[in-house]
Amino acid sequence: MSGTVDKTAGPTSRSSGQGSSQIEHSADAPSRETESKHVSITRACEESNIDSLIRLATSDGGLINDELRRKAWPLLIGSEAGVVEEPEINLSAWKELPPHRDEDQVQLDVNRAFVYYPHGESEKKIEGRKSSLSDVIVQVLREHPMLCYFQGYHDIVQVLLLVLGDQLVPAAVARISLLRIRDYMLPSLTPSLRHLQFIPILLGSADPELGRRLSRTQPFFALAATLTLYAHDIQEYSDIARLYDFILSHEPVVAIYMFTAIVMSRREELLEIPIEEPEMLHFTLSKLPQPLDLESLISKTMQLFNTHPPEKLPNLIWWRIPSNSVLKTSRNLKERQSVKKGEELFARQAAQLRREELLQKASKMMWKYRRPATSITLTVFAGVMSFWLARNGYDRTLWAYLVRLRGAFPFRR
Repeated sequence: MSGTVDKTAGPTSRSSGQGSSQIEHSADAPSRETESKHVSITRACEESNIDSLIRLATSDGGLINDELRRKAWPLLIGSEAGVVEEPEINLSAWKELPPHRDEDQVQLDVNRAFVYYPHGESEKKIEGRKSSLSDVIVQVLREHPMLCYFQGYHDIVQVLLLVLGDQLVPAAVARISLLRIRDYMLPSLTPSLRHLQFIPILLGSADPELGRRLSRTQPFFALAATLTLYAHDIQEYSDIARLYDFILSHEPVVAIYMFTAIVMSRREELLEIPIEEPEMLHFTLSKLPQPLDLESLISKTMQLFNTHPPEKLPNLIWWRIPSNSVLKTSRNLKERQSVKKGEELFARQAAQLRREELLQKASKMMWKYRRPATSITLTVFAGVMSFWLARNGYDRTLWAYLVRLRGAFPFRR
């Protein structure tokens, strides 16, 4: 799919500190429909009309160009349009903060950035962009040291930097990190893997035949695409910018629905792969088809979401998602949560993960040293633990875990 990026609204370089450097595209004169949409987007931004922005960002062509995105994206992620949020530590003071533990990996990944876009820039210009990208990532990590960097995070930040420019991007990256992709930046991969479990459940509901065919293949094939909000896989700047119009205008779980829609769009291809070749299925699914028909895909994603909303999916999958997950805390785009709120939710999730790990270790130990036990003993144990968990404010999903733990130890009547 091709697209145009407004010449006056191209990516800016953090190192230049001014103006803009354009990604050049040829473009026909804007149609009346495009001009009308341009006016509508501008008005929606001026009025902070989130409902209108969501509708416009989802419609064909999205938010049209980067000039409009710079006004709309901050609103969609909970900031004011075109306003530079001043954190407690501003300007270059972040450079005096203690280094983040993941900075070495950040540099390795940044060195591999800007491969597909922008096109036709000099090596010096690209090096400047890499320096800007590194600065943004390191600034956010140092100012929010609880965040755990993951490989591919730089792909997301790269898109935000090119669209928003050096002034707006630090605040935007901080908000997205803590309020949109927080589950991916925790000290464990477990929350990310929980997201992937929506894919087989959705497939089973929307396309039972395809769901059965893929049932032997774990949905790890979707990890790279969903973890990076598709920025790792999409090679055209106009495509990824347009896709982010859609992703940022909807709650986080919609990105998972999108991958399911991609799988369903490849139905015939996947059904032709022999069932006894799960490795081939995994390989095929881990590579997104190129190019993606984004407008059709967005339409199918919304249809899938509206037909099979997360609360109504089988196996109680939605209700097994912890209450502090971004899938549940970031559903309402009109609720402007603060970065501090994101940090608080991060702390709760991290604590819950530690508790779950302790319970898993306890489970393994009890299994290793198991003895014939009575139902009463296990019930008393579960009851005591339940009281202790409730007293300490633990998430109810842990009680569900204890119930499964109890079932793991057979007893004789």
